[in-house]
Amino acid sequence: MLTEASRVRERSWVIQCALSRICGGCAMSLGRPIAFLGTPDEVARNAFHLPPMHVGCAEELRGAPGSDPRWRLVTTAAFEFVRPAREDLDREPRFEPVSLIAG
Repeated sequence: MLTEASRVRERSWVIQCALSRICGGCAMSLGRPIAFLGTPDEVARNAFHLPPMHVGCAEELRGAPGSDPRWRLVTTAAFEFVRPAREDLDREPRFEPVSLIAG
């Protein structure tokens, strides 16, 4: 079951998902593949702000009312969690997939 859609944007939830390696949608342990939703700019930079999710949870969130119609789904086997430095222009924590899975 998907958690409240707005929760996936909360900084504390994003960090908890990263550190615990849990799905941002259902809060269950992540397996592979790991899915990320992001705007075309996030996809191009390979840097996502929404937490990692199961593919099904990401698809459910992408189709939910009020979701960003620009969101694209990317799958990966692993990711790095990046905490921004003070001098970073992007002040939000982000995820950088290590190896994208063709889909």
